[in-house]
Formats: sequence, structure tokens, C-alpha cells
Amino acid sequence: MGITQKNRLNYLRKVVEVQNVTLEQTGRGVSQIWVYKNVIYPRFFISLKTFYRWLGEPAKRELAELLKPENSN
Repeated sequence: MGITQKNRLNYLRKVVEVQNVTLEQTGRGVSQIWVYKNVIYPRFFISLKTFYRWLGEPAKRELAELLKPENSN
């Protein structure tokens, strides 16, 4: 695994974590803005624009594709 692929893997894991936390918290009835201000920003230090971009990214699918060849060996 090259360094850029490793970086991409770490990036996608972080995006998936942000997506999961957001889904969990909004399921409790709070808004995405509340989640960003009270949970995501203090933990990840990302901008609101990045937060929304990450929510729209198909990271789980891409992460599964990246990990697929490793598991089949």
C-alpha cells in the first residue's frame, strides 16, 4: 500500500466517522448545525463547509472498495 493510498484510507475513515456521528446525533432529534458546533468541530476542527462536503461524500462505499483487495489476499 503506497503512502497516498494510506492517506486516502485514513481520510475516508475520518469522513465515515463524521458521517456516523452525525447520523447518530440527528437520530436523537438535534440539527446538523448543533452536531457540528457541539460534537464535530471540537473533535475534528473542520470548517462548516468541509463538514457539509464530508456528509455528501460516498466514503463508506469507497472505503469498502479500498479494503476489498486487502481482505481477499
